[in-house]
Amino acid sequence: MGIDSSIFGPASPGAEAILKLFGTLTLFSAVIFAIVLGGTIYSVVRFRAKPGQGEPRQVFGHTRLEILWTVAPAALILVIGVLSFNTLRVVDPARNGQPPELILTGHQWWWEVEYPQAGFVTANEIHIPVGQPVWIQIESADVVHDFWVPKLGRKMDAIPGRSNYLRLEADTPGVYLGACAEFCGVQHAWMRLRVIAQTPAEYAAWQQAQAAIPPPPTETIAVQGAKRFQELTCVNCHTIGGSPAQANAGPDLTHIASRQTLGAGVLENNTANLTGWLTNPQAVKPGNQMPHFTLSSADLSALVAYLETLR
Repeated sequence: MGIDSSIFGPASPGAEAILKLFGTLTLFSAVIFAIVLGGTIYSVVRFRAKPGQGEPRQVFGHTRLEILWTVAPAALILVIGVLSFNTLRVVDPARNGQPPELILTGHQWWWEVEYPQAGFVTANEIHIPVGQPVWIQIESADVVHDFWVPKLGRKMDAIPGRSNYLRLEADTPGVYLGACAEFCGVQHAWMRLRVIAQTPAEYAAWQQAQAAIPPPPTETIAVQGAKRFQELTCVNCHTIGGSPAQANAGPDLTHIASRQTLGAGVLENNTANLTGWLTNPQAVKPGNQMPHFTLSSADLSALVAYLETLR
C-alpha cells in the first residue's frame, strides 16, 4: 500500500468534490485576472498620454457599464454559491443521529482512537474499510486541535467541551497521511496520524486482533519487562489490556507493537527507535508529556522486549 498526502490525488468522494470546486474557482479567478490584466494593458496602450495632448475628457456615469459590473459579479457569486452548496452536500452530509464508529480525541501531541462498538482503543492510526463511510466523533482533551487528512477530504476542529462529527471514506486501499492543522503547542508539527484503508476482510481481521488481549510474555526478559512496567511509573499513565495498567493519561499500549510509528509519527516503530524513545523521549520530541526517566540498561532492554510482544 502506498503512502500519500497530496490533495491533488483525491481518494474519497469528499476530497474529489473539494478538488473539483478548487479547480473551478481557480479557473474563474484566472479568467477574471486575464480580463482585468487585459483591460489594464489595453487602457495603458490605447489611452496613454501623447505629446501636446491636454487632459482627457472626463466621463461621469455610464449606465450600461455600471449594470454590467454589478450584474456580472452578482451572477458569479450566485454560481459560486450553488457550486459550494453542492460540494458541501457531499463533504458534510446529514448524520441523522447515526452513532459514531470511532471517537478521535486530540491530545498534546498525539491522537487517541477509540472504536466504541468493537471495544478497544489505539493511538495515532485510524483503520477503515475501503468504500465504506465511517462516522467519526472528534473531541479534544486539552486545547483546540484540527483533524486533516488531505487526500480524504475536509478538515474538522477538535474543540474542548464540544463534539464534532465527520464522515471519513477511502476509495482505494492505502496509507493516507494526516496531521493536526491547528497550532496547538510546541510539538504541533509532530502531531501526525495515519489513516489505513483496508479491504473489508483485512479490516475485520485487524479489528479482531485489536480487540483481543495479548498473551502474557514467555521469554524471561519480556516477563521481567512486564514486571518492571508495573513497578515503575509507566503504569500511572498507560493502559495495557489484560494487565493492572489501566491509566489513560498517555496512549493505550495494548497493541503498540502492531503500530507503524512512535510518538505520533516522529519515529518508525522498530527496536532501535523504541529503545531511543524510552531512553530519552524529550531528546526525540522535546516538550512532549512523557517524562525523561533514567532507566538502567537492564530495565530498558526488558521494557523494550515486553512492549514488542504487544501485537
